[in-house]
Amino acid sequence: MSLPVILVDVVGKDVSQKEAFERLEELENLVNTFGGLVVVKKVQRRGIPDYGTFVGKGKIQEIMDDGKALGAKLVVVNNILKPGQVYRLSEQLRKVKMGAWDRIDLILKIFSKHAKSAEAKLQIELAAIRHTGPRIFGLGLDLSRQGGGIGTSGIGETNIERMKRHLKEHEHRVMMKLKHMEKVRTQHREHRARLNLPTAAIVGYTNAGKSSLLRAITKKDAYVANKLFATLDTRIGQLHIQNETPQGINVMLSDTIGFIRDLPPSLIKSFKSTLEEAIHADIILHVIDYSDPKMEDKIMIVEDILKDLGLGDRPQIFVFNKYDLPSPFAKFEIERQYQAFSPVFASAERKVGLDELKQVIKQKLKK
Repeated sequence: MSLPVILVDVVGKDVSQKEAFERLEELENLVNTFGGLVVVKKVQRRGIPDYGTFVGKGKIQEIMDDGKALGAKLVVVNNILKPGQVYRLSEQLRKVKMGAWDRIDLILKIFSKHAKSAEAKLQIELAAIRHTGPRIFGLGLDLSRQGGGIGTSGIGETNIERMKRHLKEHEHRVMMKLKHMEKVRTQHREHRARLNLPTAAIVGYTNAGKSSLLRAITKKDAYVANKLFATLDTRIGQLHIQNETPQGINVMLSDTIGFIRDLPPSLIKSFKSTLEEAIHADIILHVIDYSDPKMEDKIMIVEDILKDLGLGDRPQIFVFNKYDLPSPFAKFEIERQYQAFSPVFASAERKVGLDELKQVIKQKLKK
């Protein structure tokens, strides 16, 4: 049985109703990926979010009333909340047996559900420590302030110090394990460099079809699902391209974590293993869902993240995937608009356009 969820967003007064509900549409997709069922979506318009709970008192009462009536168990706020805001909002919602998460809590839960490798699990653990650690500290402060009785403050402070030390030690242990894995990855990369193997990294908005493309073009077994963040682990396949030489060339192709709107850089950087392959790649294949009406916005989001990662000037090929599906965009317009990125139109599902993509990769590598 699906978990009943209420979605809440706080937007500025200048945000249109259409834009406000589009913001919640992606959050609903995330909830569906997690296994929840959205029963209510609420948007509050205010210049500045409430300092105490992010959502105003009146809206909290509405949420509680709807939660009781519809049996909702969880509220997800479409933003990153401060430690005190999560605590105080949770305290209010506890009265009607509901919990509170922010957007990052939800994404971390999805990551945790989909992680397969030991390294991905450790990276999620590290991201969770860094996201929830300040909350525990903030919760301790709130409790010590509210106690007021004889000796309460001192006990609270001692507990805070214990929690901080425990988290710091735990974070250090996780980082040590990840550093060892990073060293092994570096050795693998150096080995590929000695063999003179060119590399390409697949990036793109989550659910654009990156894993499908990797599987179709390299025959590398990769998990494919119509869900956000279906792939979190690094997967590397070998692509053989014929050229003037009898042996041709082999290209190492790596898949990466999918990007998403408003995903903080700190969370992206937690998945260093998948991104390292992109950072060290000779070229980048930016996979785009050609059938998505919001395609252009998502291209910009991915390109902005690549710039943040220092990859803005890396040679790129735009792969417009799902070309077999209806699209609101004209092919000739897209070719003209993105000419600098050597656009290729393909369908990983139907194995269309893959030979053309191989030729474009070969031309890019020659340059």
